[in-house]
Amino acid sequence: MGKMLTLGEIMLRLSTTVGERVASSTQFFAHYGGGEANVAISLANFGHWVAFASKIPANALGDGAQQHLQRYGVDCRYVLRGGSRLGTYYVETGIGERAAQVVYDRKGSSFAEMTTNEWPEALFDEVDIFHISGITPALSKDWQATLINLVKAAKQAGVKISLDINFRGKLWTTDEAKQYLKKLLPYVDFCSAGKLDAQVFMDIPASAEAIDDRYYYEEMNRLYPNIDMFYGTHRKVISASHNELTGRLWHQGNYVVSQAHIIDPIVDRVGGGDAFVAGVLHGIASQSSDQTLIDFATAASALKHTVHGDCNLFSVSEVQDFINNGSGKIIR
Repeated sequence: MGKMLTLGEIMLRLSTTVGERVASSTQFFAHYGGGEANVAISLANFGHWVAFASKIPANALGDGAQQHLQRYGVDCRYVLRGGSRLGTYYVETGIGERAAQVVYDRKGSSFAEMTTNEWPEALFDEVDIFHISGITPALSKDWQATLINLVKAAKQAGVKISLDINFRGKLWTTDEAKQYLKKLLPYVDFCSAGKLDAQVFMDIPASAEAIDDRYYYEEMNRLYPNIDMFYGTHRKVISASHNELTGRLWHQGNYVVSQAHIIDPIVDRVGGGDAFVAGVLHGIASQSSDQTLIDFATAASALKHTVHGDCNLFSVSEVQDFINNGSGKIIR
């Protein structure tokens, strides 16, 4: 099992009940979450040693965030304490034809206010894979510089870099993300991206002849031959609570697709992509075949849609049982 490190911001998530709007809600369900933290928790549930690097305030909310991570076995030695507040975000739960909406309240958070690298040189000792996302550099110019420096240090230490582009239009513009990704992608080994990422951030033209994502992955690899693996999901949205999910993977010229998962009803879609990324990283660390890897990752993501909160709560054996037995069957 490979050793992994993820880095990002963990936040307090406040969600409405189904049928309520944020503006009129009188109560919220509280969870802790954030893309890279969710990936770390999934990896820990899959039996990997994984550490999470972040910064949280030295108050009760910070304590809660750290206890959340530790409850699932994530190593918190690189979770710094300090700053003034924990970032928060609100989720207005979607239903039917009304999509979910997110309201961020993360400016001035302990993590967002970091201006330099505050971690020790030992950060990448014995680490095999360093996972990051496009959310962190969207927080500030300081974070854009710091993340590049951290990635360079990881590469010098022989660590593989995993990137989930994870564009957030409420945090930065497509042009800002595009210019930054040109600097970051040359250091990446494994990348979660899809057709739109290829077109918007890498200027890869649409192809009327392309019947699947293979064309876009091959073009992305032509631009960035350092990237060994591209992967992503295709989501057919029937409604906010009824989706069809399929995983795609390109690995050194080999292109594979998972079976389609019909998810109806969706309990909580937030974190589904993070569960998928963690499934891919698990497959890489376990040296799984490409088909086994994408089947596992997509099944893990489908299962995440069935539980409340940001993080996935399933073990390797539970994901495998789901793959073997199909959906809806009682496990006796």
